Amino acid sequence: MIATICTFLLGGLLLVDPIAHLSNVEPPIYRAEIKERYISVDSVCAWPNLTMLGDSTIIATIFNKPSHGLVEGDVECWASKDGTDWKKHGTPALHDATATTRTNVAAGLTKHGDLLVLSSGWLLKPAEAPNPSRGAIIKAWISRSSDGGKTWTVDKHSFPPAEKGRTEYIPFGDIFIADDGSLRTTCYSITRDRREDKVTLFRSDDDGYTWKKMVDIIEQHNETALFRVKDNVWLAAARSSTEAHVNLFRSEDDGYTWQKIRAITELRQIPAHIMLLKGGQLLLTYGNRNAGRFGIKAKVSDDNGITWSQEITLIDDLSSGDSGYPSSVQLASGEIVTAYYAAGTTAHHRYHMGTVKWILEKAEK
Repeated sequence: MIATICTFLLGGLLLVDPIAHLSNVEPPIYRAEIKERYISVDSVCAWPNLTMLGDSTIIATIFNKPSHGLVEGDVECWASKDGTDWKKHGTPALHDATATTRTNVAAGLTKHGDLLVLSSGWLLKPAEAPNPSRGAIIKAWISRSSDGGKTWTVDKHSFPPAEKGRTEYIPFGDIFIADDGSLRTTCYSITRDRREDKVTLFRSDDDGYTWKKMVDIIEQHNETALFRVKDNVWLAAARSSTEAHVNLFRSEDDGYTWQKIRAITELRQIPAHIMLLKGGQLLLTYGNRNAGRFGIKAKVSDDNGITWSQEITLIDDLSSGDSGYPSSVQLASGEIVTAYYAAGTTAHHRYHMGTVKWILEKAEK
């Protein structure tokens, strides 16, 4: 049987429905068995990014202040062997000027096993201003560690500068190694009038020392979780800046062209992270900012992102929509460690990085 792929045009953008021929296929049903939950790093806004080192150490790259980026602060790395106990390892990006804060990151491993962090941040408006707020976006830095995040070299100049009429680039998500050995990651930028976001795919051909723009993925989207599926196939789960949900995009030519598949989260469920589980499934985690259900959700795909399971609840007691940004890794035991941030929970009223350890179970239909 030859599968039919349906396409149609909407506003000039090619939309693809790769599962039109699977309309009668029911998505898999999964559930989460929650094992443990922790306030892992207290009094930080975090926005965590998890990276598994070669020795199975988990590194959480976080923003280190209990504020939504409105105070001076730095990017720190915290380490754990089991997702339970965490200790500060080092500081990839120490803000270097009064009234700046370094907050936004992409992180991952190079081909040679170095830990790489790209970080940008914000110029803060004067403290005497009526309301604390952020001003201009500051240039991204390239930070590298060869000892698991303890010590760092920082290149403050080599990342590409802003395009004309746009802000500096804001890194987000994971850094991946492509089939050709280059490194890939996404950043977004905003027009100076703050009306249009754009997601850009970047590549490095020298193991992360220098970066160049590869292609613009999509406009009117910002924080985007990149994922390498196989060979030259990539996914991008992008936060819509106009519709407040996550849209899934797919490339089958190594990231040079992208096609929109569909929305994969509901309204106010943003942003997302994608990872590969040991069983071969893709795990999508994302924040839920709907009142009365503030928390962390997940979905699973058995077919490389074509279909997704029903929603799984991991956390449902966060105190506000100032929360989310989950990132996950899987331990050798099979347990999944998902880190997130929250301004508070029903039982803990401070900013913190929380973690939940859980096991994915497939339910019988």
